[in-house]
Amino acid sequence: MLKENIKKNLKSGLTVSLISIPLSVSLAVASGATPMIGIITAIWAGLIAAIFGGSNFNIVGPTGALSGVVATYVILHGINGLPMLTILVGIFIILAYLLKLEKYLILIPSSVIHGFTLGVAFIIGLGQFNFAFGLQNLTQHETFFANLIESFKHLPNTSYLTLSIFIFFLLGFLIFKKITPKVPGAIILAPIGIGLGYFSKIGIISLPLQTLGDKFGNISFHIFELPHLGFSMFMLETAAVVALIAILETMLSAKIADGMTHTKHNERKEMLGLGLANIVSGLVGGMPATAALARTSLNIKTGANHRTSAIISVVSVTIISLFLLGYFKYIPLSVIAAILVYVAIQMVEKEHYEKLWRYEREGFFVSLFVALITIIIDPIVGILLGVSISLLIFVNRISHGHFDLKVNKFNEGIVDSDSGVKLKEIKENADVLLYSFKGKLCYINSRAHIDRFEENLRKYKSIILRLREVHFIDTDGVEALDEIIDIIEARGQQVLLTGIDQNTLDLLEQLSSGYKKLKEKKLIFEKAGQALLFLGIPLKKNN
Repeated sequence: MLKENIKKNLKSGLTVSLISIPLSVSLAVASGATPMIGIITAIWAGLIAAIFGGSNFNIVGPTGALSGVVATYVILHGINGLPMLTILVGIFIILAYLLKLEKYLILIPSSVIHGFTLGVAFIIGLGQFNFAFGLQNLTQHETFFANLIESFKHLPNTSYLTLSIFIFFLLGFLIFKKITPKVPGAIILAPIGIGLGYFSKIGIISLPLQTLGDKFGNISFHIFELPHLGFSMFMLETAAVVALIAILETMLSAKIADGMTHTKHNERKEMLGLGLANIVSGLVGGMPATAALARTSLNIKTGANHRTSAIISVVSVTIISLFLLGYFKYIPLSVIAAILVYVAIQMVEKEHYEKLWRYEREGFFVSLFVALITIIIDPIVGILLGVSISLLIFVNRISHGHFDLKVNKFNEGIVDSDSGVKLKEIKENADVLLYSFKGKLCYINSRAHIDRFEENLRKYKSIILRLREVHFIDTDGVEALDEIIDIIEARGQQVLLTGIDQNTLDLLEQLSSGYKKLKEKKLIFEKAGQALLFLGIPLKKNN
């Protein structure tokens, strides 16, 4: 069985490893870490996630989604605390696993996730400004926006040779994506970039290129680095946010992989594997990791059918790095910039924004707001504000109080109807109104229902209040129901109750004076049809 899995997944594992090396190096640089930290993370986090995770297809390693938050942390607190931060990320994910918090991820709407991703894409892309334009020795500031302004101030110092190489390689990545979508451009273009830098350094071609070696010195392969494990309280907030993003990205990637392969991943195991992967990554001197959607998609498209592919990829990354990583010091920083800008472009999926614009305009603007806050202020603040605003929008929507009503006459049955959240004017006087509460009857929307009875619905002899479709009621909802009953009776109208389920019944029996009053009068019925018959309305003309 193992031999068969290796045979079937060898091609996909090798292909993923070839793209993982340049991406891991580039994303580590974008995160403020060293190239070797990116490789260490790809090896150890990828291996542990493949062994203990719940998806057969996810490829775990450094990703663009985390780089914005990690880069901000490194700018503010330095690189030494990165391994400890990674361990804390893993611990938070394990705690989330133990508390089964994945079920609460639905509280974070897709508009916030897409907005955060858009913001991070801009941070990654604009963060390559200095590498792309050949700007050197600029003053470093604590915020991304301040650093961007500093770069703009030095635009007159642009190296047009560096800019030309950046544009050439970026166009190359985009063209490869168009003409050979199954073969990532980095597999071809990264070695070309290394060759360009190498020939420049040994003098075969006369191009003054700043390379990865100029920035980080000699890049030699080692399987781990001794981590600095000093703890500081300021790590906790960043670790919690990175853990949240890592969980979201990993679950999203696994879900998309399921759709591509018609399989089902184990959500619980995937969270456990991700937590363990980050803990181990931190212990060996790595950085935070999550599932990488692009590498996972490539894994599937090149024939993977088992987690063996991810393990083969890790082994291949290790072997290739052992012999060839030293050559990465020759890759020009402008080529690294092109790789990262291409990654940033790929992170933004246009169809999501088109869908939000067409069907959920508020979500579209929430996404843009989250992206803006992520870029200008902080990714953490962007996520928190986005979630808060989305919840307020959701609460506002359900506060209108959904309803359904039917207007009946004794001899004719239904003569008018209405539903939704806005009550139309019922012009015709009638005998019986059947008013159905929809969904929730609680503190959020009870006022909307009360207002309808206070301001309208006066033209009927009897009103049936139907609770069949109420799936949640709280004490405020009970009080609202009592108030509605009082309003109806004060106008001399008769009121009846129908369709009370057991959960609602228990609360009404304990708290509702209106329910008890109607029960004494025998005006409570199991079904609306029974109440209509009691009032003399012919059932054959009613649903």
